Amino acid sequence: MDAEKKLTVQEAADKGLLSQDVAEEKRELLKQLFPEVFTEDNIDFEQLRRVMGDWVEPGKERYGLNWPGKADCMKVIQAPSIATLKPARDESTDFDDTDNLFVEGDNLEVLKLLQKAYFGRIKMIYIDPPYNTGGEFIYPDKYQENLETYLAYTGQVDDEGRKFSTNTDAGGRFHANWLNMMYPRLYLARNLLREDGVIFISIDDSEQSNLKLLCDIVFGEKNFVSSIIWQKKYAPQNDAKYFSENHDFLLCYARNIENFKIGLLPRSDEANSRYKNPDNDPRGPWKSGDLTRQEFRPNDQYEIVSPVSGKTFRPPSGTSWRRPQEKMRELIADNRIWFGPEGTAAPSEKRFLSEVKQGITPQTIWERKDVGDTQEAKKLLKTYFGNGNIFETSKPPRLIQRAMLVSGVSENDIVLDFFAGSCSTAEAFFSYDSNVKFIAVQLPEICEEKSEAAKEGFSTIAEIGKERIRRAAKAISDETQNQLDLEGDKKSDLGFKVFKLSQSNFSIWDGDADEVEDLAAQLEMHVDHIDQASGPEDILYELLLKAGFELTTKVEKQAMAGKEVFSVADGALLICLDKEITPELIDALADADPLQVICLDEGFKGNDQLKTNAVQTFKSRAKEDEEAIVFRTV
Repeated sequence: MDAEKKLTVQEAADKGLLSQDVAEEKRELLKQLFPEVFTEDNIDFEQLRRVMGDWVEPGKERYGLNWPGKADCMKVIQAPSIATLKPARDESTDFDDTDNLFVEGDNLEVLKLLQKAYFGRIKMIYIDPPYNTGGEFIYPDKYQENLETYLAYTGQVDDEGRKFSTNTDAGGRFHANWLNMMYPRLYLARNLLREDGVIFISIDDSEQSNLKLLCDIVFGEKNFVSSIIWQKKYAPQNDAKYFSENHDFLLCYARNIENFKIGLLPRSDEANSRYKNPDNDPRGPWKSGDLTRQEFRPNDQYEIVSPVSGKTFRPPSGTSWRRPQEKMRELIADNRIWFGPEGTAAPSEKRFLSEVKQGITPQTIWERKDVGDTQEAKKLLKTYFGNGNIFETSKPPRLIQRAMLVSGVSENDIVLDFFAGSCSTAEAFFSYDSNVKFIAVQLPEICEEKSEAAKEGFSTIAEIGKERIRRAAKAISDETQNQLDLEGDKKSDLGFKVFKLSQSNFSIWDGDADEVEDLAAQLEMHVDHIDQASGPEDILYELLLKAGFELTTKVEKQAMAGKEVFSVADGALLICLDKEITPELIDALADADPLQVICLDEGFKGNDQLKTNAVQTFKSRAKEDEEAIVFRTV
């Protein structure tokens, strides 16, 4: 008797014969939440504990990318930011109506501040980080450097000597410094991506291999989409030591590969022109395809008879027909086989334009003729500033537009660039779809005194970026003057709001203070804990951001019981910054039926009874089956 064939466990699973694998489901869920704790599909439990805030010293060696300072990066990631983003109306365009943002500040602090309001809301991230070729990398690599270092760097507080510094290979931790800079930023950036979101990172050979391994840690190996080669130059560099480098890379990772759908490139008129309709087929234009395959298959060696001329055809020697005989009969009956106008030509299959995929699958080599090159980027800068060397590493907007296209970016999606540089990204958004929202983040890196930027009157890279947005917007506006969008009643959004990283508008208690004088000063400071230099709008946007509202959320001023109240998101949140709260105001706020109400604590003037009554008022106004209005003071 033949031995009974038994299924392997995998075969049984493939056939759906196993019960639910709870452990595997939990592993997959954990992999989605924390891809950085998996190495070769094994869980690094020490790293998992670090991610959860339980510090563990580095222990047993495992496969993966390791470098000095990697474990400490989790401390950087988990340290909360006490900064804020202050609006700069005078540097903005259409501040009250635009949905675009330019944030001036250290992108690590900015990414932390964006976590609550933009968690899981970004469709695409494109970044062009420092390539770490020596000299241009000025981000801090010491873990004690934080907001205070940034404020000193930008002259907002007294500087005791610590500055951001360049990264050179003479320091002994050349690659480690770069990885320590990139890891926290990529980790926080991943949190901001939507489930169908994607990130593109420009890089060259200096750090491409390290970046690939780092992204495998942050995003998970299975979420790798592609390594794209961008032809950045055409002419060879004859003074190159070995090879003339004419390409960079774009690494592409999805937030969740299962939810990411690649966008197709549009078909060109040239490609469509190859489709004709010589026999006036009602299905429209078509082109012929070869019916033979370059291998011998005995079963596919039959004769084909032309229904027009009766001529018979066999496949050439050593080949066979691509279709089985029965399928071929069906195609002939459906007029899908072409024998030429006289019915005497070798048969070919008709492939209709209406039935082909309405787009082209993107390839991994992006040529300069399709997406631009560095020379094109310089020409654009020269158009705006009269000097193409004002920013050395600018990318052509067409390159970012190609990334947006294959990412499936569409109207009202948000795209983020937190190494914005000269803001090629913003111009790309305007030209791609002016109703795509962008967030550009750039450190106000100081332009060297003898640089081309300084000669043109720019003190920082951030100033170049903002001015580039203004001039690009004006050029596009002039080109499309008086054009309306498809609804015919709204002009394109070519504006942007400027925000600047700064210390909080609220005094933060220093729990490390030891001296009696320090404690006394802090107690005095917390009697009135709002920075006297902060205006109502400064406070408003800090509260908005930290309450989880986007910085472009609609805000209106309303009068309630004789006080000015900010109505956010059509009344979902009401903020009153008046320094004298009255019972009448509390009633008016409750009558508006918001979800949240925020008032200044000092507005109650120490009247605890009034504050208690306010809490009860908001609780009592809750409608049936609804939660009470959330009320808090700051």
